[in-house]
Amino acid sequence: MFENKNLFRWVSILISSILVSLILWNTYTFFQNFKEEERIKMNIWAHAFDDVNNNDDLNAVINELSLEILQSNHTTPMIIMNNKGEYDIHNINNLTNQDSLKVKKLINRFIEENTPIEAKFKGKVLQTIYYGNSSLINKLKYYPLALVLILFLFGSVVFFFYKSTKNAEQNKLWAGMAKETAHQIGTPLSSLIGWIEILKMENVSEDTLQEMTKDVDRLQTITERFSKIGSTPKLDRKNIVTETKQTFEYLQLRSSKLVQFSFEAKEEDIYVNLNSQLYSWTIENLIKNAIDAMKGKGELLVKLHQLEDVVYIQVQDTGKGIIKSQFRKIFEPGHTTKKRGWGLGLSLSKRIIEDYHNGRITVLSSEIDNGTVIQVSLKTVV
Repeated sequence: MFENKNLFRWVSILISSILVSLILWNTYTFFQNFKEEERIKMNIWAHAFDDVNNNDDLNAVINELSLEILQSNHTTPMIIMNNKGEYDIHNINNLTNQDSLKVKKLINRFIEENTPIEAKFKGKVLQTIYYGNSSLINKLKYYPLALVLILFLFGSVVFFFYKSTKNAEQNKLWAGMAKETAHQIGTPLSSLIGWIEILKMENVSEDTLQEMTKDVDRLQTITERFSKIGSTPKLDRKNIVTETKQTFEYLQLRSSKLVQFSFEAKEEDIYVNLNSQLYSWTIENLIKNAIDAMKGKGELLVKLHQLEDVVYIQVQDTGKGIIKSQFRKIFEPGHTTKKRGWGLGLSLSKRIIEDYHNGRITVLSSEIDNGTVIQVSLKTVV
């Protein structure tokens, strides 16, 4: 199935390329033919001039015929210069015989565009016709560019439509998998809750039961996270300092003692519209990625500060760092530097923050072997 789709895609691209090439070639041929037609017209004028001048009895007809031919051409700009250096200007606006410098520049331009035509009598050049491209030809010059632009825009629309359709299919697949995962976790989770109740009756250490209860609660939170994927989550007014600290402390107790955890927040209460489960997932992903980047040993700082109506949450590590060209790529689905990993953690975090919370997540700074700072920014509420 995949091979058939890939073949269809390449055939479509090939056919499109052939069509574009044919259109461009036809446009070029039309342009050359049109240009030749104008040259033929000018040659007709010159030949008519020659024929009339070969008969001394037709001097009056010369002027009349020349005038008629000139008056019939309203599009081709031309400068007619006689053998005395005198010239007449036709079909050129805002240019008079007194503008000699402009006329010379224009003659040089006309020579580059078209070969001048000489009107001769008995081998002697009486007049030289310098002519440029008509306004229609000048417009036709840009026709291929306009055509390519139109095709490019059309191709872009098709590409983005294809990409959005593909992304929609992928999102639907991930949402289905996530909901199925939540459903599968639910059964053993219910059983674990029952076992904890039994252990309470067996006089097991209260501290042990509390930690087990925390882990079960955590599983319930994870289940809720997965169940919310694919649907618009509900946002509630929450204290982001408290929400961040809860996830921070949970992971601190369950991480290597070789990692030095630090938490900083000057303000005690900063309120934002949050979905607690999804936001906690984001902070968890950022902290776990930071620990992985440090290979389980180093300093990790989670810092919150507010500037006007925006709160910034920064997760800083002392790990291997990220090169600047990867700052955006690390948030793309499937991008990972781990030997084992799907590359979904940061892409999910980006979606949670930017799509669901209208915030932003970026790599604030990073240096190779000196660590990375990833920053989340969210709008505060009163």
